[in-house]
Amino acid sequence: MKKIIVAHSPDADDLFMYYAIVFGWITPPTPFENVALDIQTLNALALQKTYPITAISFALYPLIAKDYALLRTGVSFGEGYGPKLIKKKGAVLKKNFKVALSGEHTSNAMLFRLYYPNARIIYKNFLEIEKAVLEGEVDAGVLIHESILNFDESLEVEAHLWDIWLDLCKDELPLPLGGMALSRSIPLIQAIEYEKTLINAVRIATHQKPLLSKMLLERGLIRVNAEELDTYLNLYANNHSISLSEIQYKAIDKLFELGYNAGFYPQKILSQDYTIPQEYEAIRFN
Repeated sequence: MKKIIVAHSPDADDLFMYYAIVFGWITPPTPFENVALDIQTLNALALQKTYPITAISFALYPLIAKDYALLRTGVSFGEGYGPKLIKKKGAVLKKNFKVALSGEHTSNAMLFRLYYPNARIIYKNFLEIEKAVLEGEVDAGVLIHESILNFDESLEVEAHLWDIWLDLCKDELPLPLGGMALSRSIPLIQAIEYEKTLINAVRIATHQKPLLSKMLLERGLIRVNAEELDTYLNLYANNHSISLSEIQYKAIDKLFELGYNAGFYPQKILSQDYTIPQEYEAIRFN
Protein backbone atom coordinates (compact mmCIF):
# COMPACT_ATOMS: atom_id res chain seq x y z
CA MET A 1 0.00 0.00 0.00
CA LYS A 2 1.26 3.46 -0.87
CA LYS A 3 2.50 5.48 2.09
CA ILE A 4 2.07 9.19 2.76
CA ILE A 5 5.23 10.91 3.99
CA VAL A 6 4.78 13.31 6.88
CA ALA A 7 7.83 15.53 7.40
CA HIS A 8 8.42 17.14 10.77
CA SER A 9 11.31 18.46 12.81
CA PRO A 10 13.25 16.30 15.32
CA ASP A 11 12.35 18.75 18.07
CA ALA A 12 10.51 17.60 21.16
CA ASP A 13 7.20 19.28 20.36
CA ASP A 14 6.95 17.85 16.82
CA LEU A 15 7.97 14.36 17.96
CA PHE A 16 5.49 14.48 20.80
CA MET A 17 2.63 15.58 18.56
CA TYR A 18 3.33 12.96 15.87
CA TYR A 19 4.50 9.86 17.74
CA ALA A 20 1.06 8.66 18.79
CA ILE A 21 0.88 7.54 15.16
CA VAL A 22 4.37 5.99 15.14
CA PHE A 23 3.54 4.03 18.31
CA GLY A 24 0.34 2.71 16.74
CA TRP A 25 -2.13 4.49 19.01
CA ILE A 26 -3.88 5.80 15.89
CA THR A 27 -4.24 4.08 12.50
CA PRO A 28 -4.21 6.51 9.55
CA PRO A 29 -6.48 5.80 6.56
CA THR A 30 -3.28 5.43 4.52
CA PRO A 31 -0.01 4.34 6.17
CA PHE A 32 2.12 7.32 7.24
CA GLU A 33 5.89 7.37 7.02
CA ASN A 34 7.67 10.08 8.98
CA VAL A 35 10.80 12.01 8.05
CA ALA A 36 12.53 14.27 10.60
CA LEU A 37 14.51 17.30 9.36
CA ASP A 38 15.37 20.70 10.84
CA ILE A 39 12.74 23.36 10.30
CA GLN A 40 14.60 25.51 7.78
CA THR A 41 15.30 22.43 5.65
CA LEU A 42 11.59 21.64 5.80
CA ASN A 43 10.77 25.21 4.79
CA ALA A 44 13.13 25.01 1.81
CA LEU A 45 11.72 21.64 0.74
CA ALA A 46 8.16 22.97 1.04
CA LEU A 47 9.09 25.66 -1.50
CA GLN A 48 10.07 22.77 -3.79
CA LYS A 49 6.79 20.90 -3.02
CA THR A 50 8.79 17.89 -1.81
CA TYR A 51 6.58 16.34 0.88
CA PRO A 52 2.78 15.89 0.82
CA ILE A 53 2.44 16.77 4.52
CA THR A 54 5.06 18.87 6.24
CA ALA A 55 5.81 20.99 9.26
CA ILE A 56 6.57 24.59 8.35
CA SER A 57 7.25 27.95 9.91
CA PHE A 58 4.12 30.08 9.79
CA ALA A 59 6.13 32.89 8.21
CA LEU A 60 6.76 30.68 5.17
CA TYR A 61 3.13 29.86 4.47
CA PRO A 62 2.10 32.78 2.20
CA LEU A 63 4.93 31.73 -0.15
CA ILE A 64 3.50 28.20 -0.55
CA ALA A 65 -0.23 28.92 -0.21
CA LYS A 66 -0.98 28.06 -3.83
CA ASP A 67 0.53 24.58 -3.37
CA TYR A 68 -0.35 23.72 0.24
CA ALA A 69 -3.39 24.01 2.48
CA LEU A 70 -2.78 25.17 6.05
CA LEU A 71 -3.57 22.44 8.57
CA ARG A 72 -5.41 23.29 11.77
CA THR A 73 -3.30 21.07 13.99
CA GLY A 74 0.28 20.47 15.12
CA VAL A 75 0.74 24.16 15.84
CA SER A 76 3.20 25.85 18.19
CA PHE A 77 2.63 29.35 19.57
CA GLY A 78 4.38 31.38 22.22
CA GLU A 79 2.30 33.02 24.94
CA GLY A 80 4.55 35.07 27.16
CA TYR A 81 7.60 33.26 25.85
CA GLY A 82 9.36 32.33 22.63
CA PRO A 83 12.79 32.43 20.95
CA LYS A 84 15.51 34.46 22.67
CA LEU A 85 18.15 36.80 21.31
CA ILE A 86 21.30 36.02 23.30
CA LYS A 87 24.77 37.56 23.53
CA LYS A 88 27.83 37.33 25.77
CA LYS A 89 27.24 38.81 29.20
CA GLY A 90 28.03 42.51 29.33
CA ALA A 91 28.39 42.87 25.57
CA VAL A 92 26.91 45.99 23.98
CA LEU A 93 25.42 45.37 20.56
CA LYS A 94 26.05 47.94 17.85
CA LYS A 95 23.33 48.96 15.43
CA ASN A 96 24.77 46.67 12.75
CA PHE A 97 25.62 43.74 15.02
CA LYS A 98 26.25 40.35 13.44
CA VAL A 99 23.67 37.73 14.34
CA ALA A 100 23.02 34.05 13.69
CA LEU A 101 19.46 33.02 12.88
CA SER A 102 18.01 29.56 12.37
CA GLY A 103 16.82 30.00 8.81
CA GLU A 104 15.68 32.57 6.29
CA HIS A 105 12.04 31.48 6.28
CA THR A 106 11.52 30.89 9.99
CA SER A 107 9.00 33.02 11.86
CA ASN A 108 11.61 34.26 14.30
CA ALA A 109 13.87 35.35 11.42
CA MET A 110 11.11 37.42 9.81
CA LEU A 111 10.28 39.18 13.07
CA PHE A 112 13.96 39.76 13.77
CA ARG A 113 14.50 41.33 10.34
CA LEU A 114 11.55 43.64 10.90
CA TYR A 115 12.83 44.77 14.28
CA TYR A 116 16.57 44.91 13.55
CA PRO A 117 16.81 46.06 9.91
CA ASN A 118 20.49 47.01 10.22
CA ALA A 119 21.75 43.74 11.70
CA ARG A 120 24.11 41.60 9.63
CA ILE A 121 22.53 38.16 9.41
CA ILE A 122 24.03 34.75 8.83
CA TYR A 123 21.95 31.58 8.88
CA LYS A 124 22.94 28.45 10.76
CA ASN A 125 21.41 25.21 11.97
CA PHE A 126 19.77 26.16 15.26
CA LEU A 127 21.99 23.70 17.15
CA GLU A 128 25.08 25.68 16.08
CA ILE A 129 23.92 29.14 17.11
CA GLU A 130 24.97 29.10 20.76
CA LYS A 131 28.47 27.92 19.78
CA ALA A 132 28.76 30.69 17.17
CA VAL A 133 28.09 33.30 19.87
CA LEU A 134 30.44 31.69 22.38
CA GLU A 135 33.30 31.54 19.85
CA GLY A 136 32.78 35.12 18.68
CA GLU A 137 31.77 34.24 15.15
CA VAL A 138 28.71 36.43 15.69
CA ASP A 139 27.75 39.07 18.24
CA ALA A 140 24.42 37.51 19.03
CA GLY A 141 22.10 34.69 18.06
CA VAL A 142 18.44 33.77 18.28
CA LEU A 143 17.89 30.53 20.16
CA ILE A 144 14.83 28.43 19.36
CA HIS A 145 13.32 25.08 20.34
CA GLU A 146 14.84 23.38 23.39
CA SER A 147 17.87 25.70 23.24
CA ILE A 148 15.88 28.39 25.05
CA LEU A 149 15.77 26.23 28.18
CA ASN A 150 19.46 25.89 28.89
CA PHE A 151 22.34 27.85 27.43
CA ASP A 152 25.86 28.63 28.63
CA GLU A 153 26.05 30.71 31.82
CA SER A 154 28.41 33.16 30.09
CA LEU A 155 25.51 34.23 27.86
CA GLU A 156 22.55 36.48 28.62
CA VAL A 157 19.29 37.43 26.95
CA GLU A 158 19.37 40.67 25.00
CA ALA A 159 15.73 40.50 23.92
CA HIS A 160 12.78 38.14 23.93
CA LEU A 161 11.04 37.57 20.59
CA TRP A 162 7.78 37.61 22.53
CA ASP A 163 8.36 41.25 23.46
CA ILE A 164 9.40 42.08 19.90
CA TRP A 165 6.22 40.42 18.62
CA LEU A 166 4.01 42.45 20.96
CA ASP A 167 5.77 45.65 19.93
CA LEU A 168 5.32 44.90 16.24
CA CYS A 169 1.74 43.66 16.29
CA LYS A 170 0.44 46.22 18.82
CA ASP A 171 -1.89 43.64 20.31
CA GLU A 172 -1.86 40.90 22.95
CA LEU A 173 -1.85 37.95 20.57
CA PRO A 174 -0.06 34.60 20.81
CA LEU A 175 3.20 34.43 18.86
CA PRO A 176 2.79 32.18 15.76
CA LEU A 177 5.85 29.98 15.31
CA GLY A 178 5.22 26.68 13.54
CA GLY A 179 2.42 24.69 11.97
CA MET A 180 1.74 22.09 9.31
CA ALA A 181 0.73 22.16 5.66
CA LEU A 182 -0.78 19.62 3.27
CA SER A 183 -0.27 19.43 -0.49
CA ARG A 184 -3.17 20.55 -2.65
CA SER A 185 -2.42 17.59 -4.94
CA ILE A 186 -4.06 15.30 -2.36
CA PRO A 187 -7.76 14.66 -3.10
CA LEU A 188 -10.01 16.58 -0.74
CA ILE A 189 -11.66 13.60 0.98
CA GLN A 190 -8.25 12.12 1.72
CA ALA A 191 -6.96 15.49 2.89
CA ILE A 192 -9.84 15.72 5.38
CA GLU A 193 -9.05 12.25 6.71
CA TYR A 194 -5.34 13.00 7.03
CA GLU A 195 -6.05 16.18 8.97
CA LYS A 196 -8.43 14.28 11.28
CA THR A 197 -5.70 11.70 11.92
CA LEU A 198 -3.16 14.37 12.82
CA ILE A 199 -5.65 16.20 15.05
CA ASN A 200 -6.34 12.95 16.90
CA ALA A 201 -2.61 12.30 17.25
CA VAL A 202 -2.07 15.64 18.96
CA ARG A 203 -5.18 15.21 21.11
CA ILE A 204 -4.16 11.75 22.30
CA ALA A 205 -0.56 12.83 22.86
CA THR A 206 -1.74 15.73 25.00
CA HIS A 207 -4.10 13.53 27.01
CA GLN A 208 -1.44 10.82 27.45
CA LYS A 209 1.46 13.18 28.05
CA PRO A 210 3.20 11.32 30.93
CA LEU A 211 3.18 7.96 29.13
CA LEU A 212 4.18 9.33 25.73
CA SER A 213 6.94 11.48 27.24
CA LYS A 214 8.32 8.43 29.07
CA MET A 215 8.34 6.38 25.86
CA LEU A 216 10.14 9.11 23.92
CA LEU A 217 12.77 9.50 26.63
CA GLU A 218 13.33 5.75 26.98
CA ARG A 219 14.02 5.49 23.25
CA GLY A 220 16.52 8.34 23.27
CA LEU A 221 14.45 10.41 20.84
CA ILE A 222 14.62 13.61 22.89
CA ARG A 223 17.61 15.94 23.40
CA VAL A 224 16.58 17.10 26.88
CA ASN A 225 15.95 15.45 30.24
CA ALA A 226 12.54 14.61 31.68
CA GLU A 227 12.13 17.87 33.60
CA GLU A 228 13.12 20.01 30.61
CA LEU A 229 10.86 17.98 28.33
CA ASP A 230 7.89 18.61 30.60
CA THR A 231 8.66 22.34 30.64
CA TYR A 232 9.10 22.47 26.88
CA LEU A 233 5.91 20.58 26.10
CA ASN A 234 3.95 22.84 28.43
CA LEU A 235 5.17 25.72 26.27
CA TYR A 236 4.81 24.36 22.74
CA ALA A 237 2.79 21.12 22.62
CA ASN A 238 -0.38 21.47 24.67
CA ASN A 239 -4.14 21.83 24.38
CA HIS A 240 -3.63 24.92 22.20
CA SER A 241 -1.79 22.75 19.66
CA ILE A 242 -4.73 20.46 18.87
CA SER A 243 -6.79 22.74 16.62
CA LEU A 244 -6.45 26.38 15.68
CA SER A 245 -8.61 28.81 17.66
CA GLU A 246 -10.01 32.16 16.60
CA ILE A 247 -7.32 34.10 18.45
CA GLN A 248 -4.64 31.92 16.85
CA TYR A 249 -6.06 32.63 13.39
CA LYS A 250 -6.00 36.32 14.25
CA ALA A 251 -2.36 36.06 15.32
CA ILE A 252 -1.34 34.25 12.12
CA ASP A 253 -3.12 36.88 10.05
CA LYS A 254 -1.24 39.62 11.90
CA LEU A 255 2.04 37.85 11.12
CA PHE A 256 1.06 37.66 7.45
CA GLU A 257 0.05 41.33 7.49
CA LEU A 258 3.40 42.38 8.96
CA GLY A 259 5.23 40.35 6.33
CA TYR A 260 3.13 41.72 3.49
CA ASN A 261 3.57 45.32 4.61
CA ALA A 262 7.34 44.77 4.71
CA GLY A 263 7.40 43.32 1.20
CA PHE A 264 8.09 39.70 2.16
CA TYR A 265 4.93 38.42 0.43
CA PRO A 266 3.38 39.23 -2.97
CA GLN A 267 -0.15 39.31 -1.55
CA LYS A 268 -1.94 39.58 1.77
CA ILE A 269 -3.88 36.47 2.75
CA LEU A 270 -6.18 35.37 5.58
CA SER A 271 -5.28 32.05 7.15
CA GLN A 272 -8.82 30.63 7.44
CA ASP A 273 -9.26 30.98 3.68
CA TYR A 274 -6.47 28.45 3.18
CA THR A 275 -7.52 25.66 5.54
CA ILE A 276 -9.14 22.40 4.39
CA PRO A 277 -12.95 22.80 4.03
CA GLN A 278 -13.99 20.12 6.49
CA GLU A 279 -17.66 20.78 5.78
CA TYR A 280 -17.23 19.23 2.31
CA GLU A 281 -17.32 15.72 3.81
CA ALA A 282 -20.70 16.26 5.45
CA ILE A 283 -22.15 17.83 2.31
CA ARG A 284 -20.89 15.04 0.03
CA PHE A 285 -22.18 12.19 2.15
CA ASN A 286 -25.43 13.82 3.25
